[in-house]
Amino acid sequence: DQFSNVKCVEHVEQDKLNKDGKVELKEESTYDYLVILSNPGGQLTLDESRLEVKQPKQDKKNRAMLVSNGFATLFLIFHPYYAGGFQFTQVEDEVIDGHRFSKVAFHHVHGSRTPAALSLRGKEYPLELSGTAVIDPQTGSITHIEAGIENTMEDVGLNVLQSDVQYAPVTFKDVKETYWFPAQATVEVETPRQHWRNTHRFTDYKQFSVS
Repeated sequence: DQFSNVKCVEHVEQDKLNKDGKVELKEESTYDYLVILSNPGGQLTLDESRLEVKQPKQDKKNRAMLVSNGFATLFLIFHPYYAGGFQFTQVEDEVIDGHRFSKVAFHHVHGSRTPAALSLRGKEYPLELSGTAVIDPQTGSITHIEAGIENTMEDVGLNVLQSDVQYAPVTFKDVKETYWFPAQATVEVETPRQHWRNTHRFTDYKQFSVS
């Protein structure tokens, strides 16, 4: 409900890795980041605004880099619009810094809605995500989500897609309540010949409103 009321700075590191897992090419860029979520007629829509502040240097060899958008909103798997497309299972609690958190496993139901897709050669392929979410049982706030695709897209050349999104508490002036927003999202993708890792860091959250 509050995610569209804030803006932040998104810093993106795009790494292309060699066969040994070492970085052979790195690009960095920075954006003013804003997500507008709306629910007209019960159908959820998401518009992601990324205004470039710092452009990455152009690679002289023009090697392809992974473009990853929208992973900050992976929490939408729990939204009523998408939740019916997943099976949820409570698993063993996790203790972090002496505080007990609930842990929920999720698995996409084939043919159902999913908030993520792979765009490849002009086509979009829905991602059948599965993974776990760590939740504060007292507030319901999501603190961490890990999600992947479990070998479901090898037919289009995608061997591995793994994402890790961490959330952190954010406070605003004159607002008593503390909100949890995305702090970092890491996305790793492997094909038979390529390996990429993108890291998105979200900082400097500020309240955003227009009239």
